[in-house]
Amino acid sequence: MNLFVLLLAFMLTAFPLPSSADTLPLPVSHHILTVDGDRNTMSAGLIPGLNPLAESVSSLNIQNFFQLFTARVPALTQQQETNPATILIDVHRRKLLLFNDTRLHGSYPVCVGKSKTPTPVGNWQISRKALDWGDGFGTRWIGLNIPWGIYGIHGTNKPGSIGRYESGGCIRMFNWDVETVYPLVRPGTPVIIIGDVLRGPRTLRQGDNGSDVLEVQRVLNRLGFYQGPVDGRFQSKTIAAVREFRKAHGLPLLDDAVDDDVYRILGL
Repeated sequence: MNLFVLLLAFMLTAFPLPSSADTLPLPVSHHILTVDGDRNTMSAGLIPGLNPLAESVSSLNIQNFFQLFTARVPALTQQQETNPATILIDVHRRKLLLFNDTRLHGSYPVCVGKSKTPTPVGNWQISRKALDWGDGFGTRWIGLNIPWGIYGIHGTNKPGSIGRYESGGCIRMFNWDVETVYPLVRPGTPVIIIGDVLRGPRTLRQGDNGSDVLEVQRVLNRLGFYQGPVDGRFQSKTIAAVREFRKAHGLPLLDDAVDDDVYRILGL
């Protein structure tokens, strides 16, 4: 993963800075992204639990921080030269922040997923770009590598939805904003989506998809119960891992679900 992404996550966790009326908010917690049924949404990936910030961070503060750490991590400069842009999307604040190198380039209002079709929280990358991708996607499409669906950042023919929770999981922008961002990013550009990983948490069963499934897979993998792909899909290998986990902890085997007892033992 791009060292800038890792250091940005560390900075937001460890160095809350004073707020200011003229700085841009950078709140952080668990987050991901997804595509919506009305063809106006898309998704992103998981980052470790970061505490939400009530404070704000300015581009100057960010630059000072990276000047401090670049000396300790020389590879940071090299990686940023080859892939300088990073996108951070805050689901709760409905904001997209674009970083160019280590500088905050711009902040844009966005529309994100409804409660039933949330934007996938997590660490993703841009997978493809396209002009005029289809009805409802506005003038630009920036696809994300979400494994369980088609999600992306795109324009919209519903500008009144910007700033709201109305999409099927994608991130909508005003057309003029996505046209600004589009030439500054490329396939491979990191996209960090922060928000709530666990939805409720909901009980997970076969056929469910999402960042909550992906997080369960990660923990089961770390504990040695799951050896399949960490892809956010609750399918046969995940079912088998949950069954073994329930058996190992004396939970009823009548249901292969991830329920409150499983979440509790997993520490989620």
